Amino acid sequence: MTRAERLGAELAEREIDALLINDLIDLRYLSDFSGSHGMAVMFGPRLAGELGGPRFLTDFRYETQAQEEVPGMFERRIASGDLIDVAVAELAGASGRLGYDDASMTVKGLRRLEEMLPQGWELVPAAGTVAGLRAVKEPAEIELIRASAQLADEAMRGLLEGGLRGRTELDVAIDLELRMRRLGASAPSFPSIVAAGPHGALPHAQPREQEIPANVLVTIDWGALHDGYCSDCTRTYATGESISDLAREVYGLVLSAEQAGVQGVAAGLTGREVDAIAREIIERAGHGEHFGHGLGHGVGLEVHEGPRLSRAGGEETLRAGNVVTVEPGVYLPGLLGVRIEDLLAITDDAQDVLTSLPRELTVIS
Repeated sequence: MTRAERLGAELAEREIDALLINDLIDLRYLSDFSGSHGMAVMFGPRLAGELGGPRFLTDFRYETQAQEEVPGMFERRIASGDLIDVAVAELAGASGRLGYDDASMTVKGLRRLEEMLPQGWELVPAAGTVAGLRAVKEPAEIELIRASAQLADEAMRGLLEGGLRGRTELDVAIDLELRMRRLGASAPSFPSIVAAGPHGALPHAQPREQEIPANVLVTIDWGALHDGYCSDCTRTYATGESISDLAREVYGLVLSAEQAGVQGVAAGLTGREVDAIAREIIERAGHGEHFGHGLGHGVGLEVHEGPRLSRAGGEETLRAGNVVTVEPGVYLPGLLGVRIEDLLAITDDAQDVLTSLPRELTVIS
């Protein structure tokens, strides 16, 4: 079943006759268009025969790019004005329920849509319709994410050959991102985190122009964007054998939780249940209050997407084809932080770990 067919089935279930796609990530998923200005109108089964194929809309700047990227199933329209005006014009002569993404549509855009919508059409909030499809990856998508993870791993291996001690956090982050670009990444999938010693107690620490000392833990969280797909990985390294006993103890605890989380991910469980597998280990050790974020999240065209592995993850069950992170952490303010993260694809009866760097505590001088 094609992505358009899967979407058509979802629209029929939701009783939506047409769907306006204005989120660029959703647009890329459905049309392969990688530009920065575009829109699509997708039709449910009731109108597909009446109005023809889905419409792709952009302006003259992307006319050639659209011809090269957007498949022939789309009827292409080159607009000279507001894309919403062109989109609603494609609905003339028909009637029904038009879904729109209430999570990404601007207030201005919604007002324009309401003004221009032909008679006989009802607007229906439909955020997450395409994101739900994106959460279950096709085999080709998983291979693209695997390639992104392998590229990011290779960049890290090269970086570690030059050591960490004596370099600034910012220098390490820049070097890592440049290495990923030179290996073929179009960009990092998010700003890299490099945090040494007490700075590692900040889960989203920003790299500083401060040298990394000996005998501390350094947490590095990085990923590559390659062929449109993201990767995400975290490792915590030691810059000497003489790290504190507390650092070794916390590292061992997080490693145990991470391994249990990876082994516990399975189709049929909820994100909340998988989160609890790793969280229980950390809570039993008395560090529950030091693990404040969720266990993981989906990764694909975006580095943070569905499904969620967290205490607030809801009752939706994981499915084969989901690609998720497992990333427990313990953060002791003023002292240190440890996070270990792997990226894996869920299969029918196992897990396919896409990241490959060793998890065991490694000393990098």
